Amino acid sequence: MPPKTTILAFDTSAAHCAAALLWDGRITTQVEEMKRGQAEHLMVLLENMLKQADLDWADLTAIGVGIGPGNFTGIRISVSAARGLALGLGIPAIGVGILDAIAYGQPRPMIATLPAPRDMHYAQHFDVTQSDITLEPGAVPAFDAHHVTSSIARIAAERSQSGAPMPRPAPLYMRAADAAPPRDPAPVILAD
Repeated sequence: MPPKTTILAFDTSAAHCAAALLWDGRITTQVEEMKRGQAEHLMVLLENMLKQADLDWADLTAIGVGIGPGNFTGIRISVSAARGLALGLGIPAIGVGILDAIAYGQPRPMIATLPAPRDMHYAQHFDVTQSDITLEPGAVPAFDAHHVTSSIARIAAERSQSGAPMPRPAPLYMRAADAAPPRDPAPVILAD
């Protein structure tokens, strides 16, 4: 019998604070739209999800986290939280790209897209993984935080059970940050 898997997954790469809890073959999601405040709200959201499922932090077997692409600060919030929780709980943190999560469970081949700043889109092509797939023309579901966090949890569960070593989650940035370091040299600190 495979070990019991309990995954808490979350994402703050867009204007939301989104989480999914996968346990006992069930999954629940919660998404709260917000432009700011994800750092202050994330841990409260996660704690409430665990309480609603009558679970505790010690029940978790892994953390799933959306690593981007998306909002620079939002990605840093969720990846930092995932690393801290994993370290404190002694469980793996598994990073999942948002485009991977969008494509999860969809017919292949496909191109997953996500709106990006400056009238651009992030895109990733996903090839056929099974030779017997035949596709009819159709639409791909739009980006939805419930689907994305559910997929992050499921992908993290699959990866955690694979037995392969899990690298620490790292942000997936597709472009440089809008803020740039100052051009002036750093001040000189004088010794006492």
